Amino acid sequence: MSSIKVALLGFGTVGSGVYELINHEQKRLRELIGRPVQIVAVLINDERKQRDIDQDILVTSNIDDVLAQEVDVVVEAIVGVEPAYTYLTKAIHQGCHVVTANKEMFAYKGFELRKQANEQRVEVYYEAAVAGAIPIISTLRDVFKVNRVARLEAILNGTTNYILTEMRENGTSLEAALKTAQAQGYAESDPTNDVEGYDALYKLVILSELLLGKQVNCTTVEREGIKEVNLESIKRASKRNHRIKHVAKLAFEGDKLQLYIRPLEVDEDHPLFAVEGVDNAVVVTGNYVGQLKFEGPGAGKFPTASVMVDDLVDIMQQDQRAVSPVVR
Repeated sequence: MSSIKVALLGFGTVGSGVYELINHEQKRLRELIGRPVQIVAVLINDERKQRDIDQDILVTSNIDDVLAQEVDVVVEAIVGVEPAYTYLTKAIHQGCHVVTANKEMFAYKGFELRKQANEQRVEVYYEAAVAGAIPIISTLRDVFKVNRVARLEAILNGTTNYILTEMRENGTSLEAALKTAQAQGYAESDPTNDVEGYDALYKLVILSELLLGKQVNCTTVEREGIKEVNLESIKRASKRNHRIKHVAKLAFEGDKLQLYIRPLEVDEDHPLFAVEGVDNAVVVTGNYVGQLKFEGPGAGKFPTASVMVDDLVDIMQQDQRAVSPVVR
C-alpha cells in the first residue's frame, strides 16, 4: 500500500507539532484515509541546528530539494509573505496539495494561491491560518451555502484578549499586562502584530475573502490596535458592567460593507462579553440559521497542528471520493 507523502515547510512550534502528531497518530490516520502518512522532507532555515527528526527524512534549506522528492501534500508553517508564497506557488504547479497556517501570507496572497490551485486541480486548505482550533473556515465553507452571512463579529487574537482581561481583572497597565503575556509565552518579544491589530487584520481579510468571494485589499480595512486602551477606560467600562474587547467585524448594512478591527465596549448581552484570556471566538449571523458562536483556543502548538493535520485528512478523503466509482 503506497503512503501519502508529506513535506513540512518550517519546523518551529507548529511545524514540529505537525511532525509529532503525524508520527503519533499513524493508526488513526490509516483508519481515516486508508493509507499511511509519511513525512519525506522538512524544510528548515538553519541546517546547522540540531532537530529531533528521523534520519530517513530529508532535512534541507533548499525548496527545490524538497520538491524533487515525491510529494503529495505540502504543509507550510513558516512566517511572512515571502518566501512562503514562492514556495507554495512552486508546490502547486508541481501538483501538490497545500495546507498552510501562514495568516500574513494568506491575507495578501491567498486569493491568488486558490486561483492557481483551482487551475492546477489541487487543494489549498488554510483552517489554521484564522482561529487556531476553531473550525470556522470549514464551517463557513460547508455550512453557509444556502445561508448568507449578514454579520460576523470575532475576537481573533488571543494575546490582545489576554491583555485586556489582565487589565480588567488585576488592575494592571497595558504595559504590565503585555509583560505578563510575554512571560507566559502568549506574546512575542516583538508584540507589534498583536498589539497594533495586524494579526487580527490578516485573519479578518481571510474570512472576508471567503465570504465575499473576491479579493480584499488589506490596506482598505480599518485597523486600530489596543495601544490607546488604558486602565481608566477599562475601569469606566467595568462600572457600567461593560468590557472592552478587540473586535473584528464584517457586516452588511444595506449596500454598504463594514469591515474593521477596533477596541469596542460591549455589554453583558453581547456574545463576545464572556470570551476571556487567550481564547478566540467567532460569532456568525446567517439569514436563516440566526446567530452561531464558536469559541476555543486561538493558538498553541498542538491545537494549531491538529487543525493542520485535520486539513490534510480532509484533502486526502476528498481525493479518494473523486476517484471512487459511483455506486448506483
